[in-house]
Amino acid sequence: MKQLYVKDLKRNDSIIDFFMVRSSGIKVGSNRKNYLDILLADKTGEVNSKKWDVQESEVQSLSQIKPGDLVKVKATVTDWQNQIQLRIMRIRPAVPEDGLSVMDFVKSAPEKPQDMYDYIYGVADAMQDGDLRALCLRVLTDNREQLMYYPAASRNHHAEYGGLLYHTKRMLMNGLAVCGVYTDLNKDLVCAGVICHDIEKIHEILSDQNGVSPGYSMEGQMLGHIVMGARYLDQLTAELNFPREKAIMMEHMIVSHHYEPEYGSPKKPLFPEAEVLHYLDILDARMFDMYDALATTQPGEFSDRVWTLDNRRLYKPTF
Repeated sequence: MKQLYVKDLKRNDSIIDFFMVRSSGIKVGSNRKNYLDILLADKTGEVNSKKWDVQESEVQSLSQIKPGDLVKVKATVTDWQNQIQLRIMRIRPAVPEDGLSVMDFVKSAPEKPQDMYDYIYGVADAMQDGDLRALCLRVLTDNREQLMYYPAASRNHHAEYGGLLYHTKRMLMNGLAVCGVYTDLNKDLVCAGVICHDIEKIHEILSDQNGVSPGYSMEGQMLGHIVMGARYLDQLTAELNFPREKAIMMEHMIVSHHYEPEYGSPKKPLFPEAEVLHYLDILDARMFDMYDALATTQPGEFSDRVWTLDNRRLYKPTF
């Protein structure tokens, strides 16, 4: 059985424990020797790990380790660039006799998928704009099965079971609050943008039904969810006989929600609801990453550096 979670690992500890594999590969170091570069995880986090000086006789068996596998490792906890890393001495696949359940290792959203889906569906069903209501209900209904487990990312924010629903729900809650302050906003348009903006992540990202992602699909790598999402809405709005102006505005919300070209957006927002969508998205992503880092930080101390937050080390107060 599992003994220590990632969040409990301490530098210089020696451990024998079980983890889930997030990524794995044999690489060649500067000394021309093989090593195993493997990212291990459980429901509390991830830890970069290495098995150095892999012998030729080990290459074949270690190469068979794949994302989603459960493994048992004997390792020491070391430090690399101010972050913990496992130096692996031994590693083997888990066997049935170990008595493990995959879901014990899977990070999950803190709410039930059905409850989150029902909330989002309820917001869509209450829309006064008939076009936007029909579009959002169609998007939610057509993609319901995958939404029940899909993560919102392969790594980083909301990379968890039900993560895409959780991200969408929290953005909707914030969006409705913002519309209560900025009363000139078209509430239905804001909510429709939230519901549709990341929907093509279910085709951009590869995921099993435990919400564990080994990476991105070929189409996801070549096009990305922004291009795929605009294309999807273009087809769907044509099928629904959508007013063209409204269809273009919905597509614009998708293509502009990352704001900058280097993050995949060819256009910046050109109307208020699209601007709000961007900030709802970035707010929820950053809050997720902050709370995720602070969850493993002791009060009065700073977290490890968080790459998605410009390598900041976050402080956790004592009060």
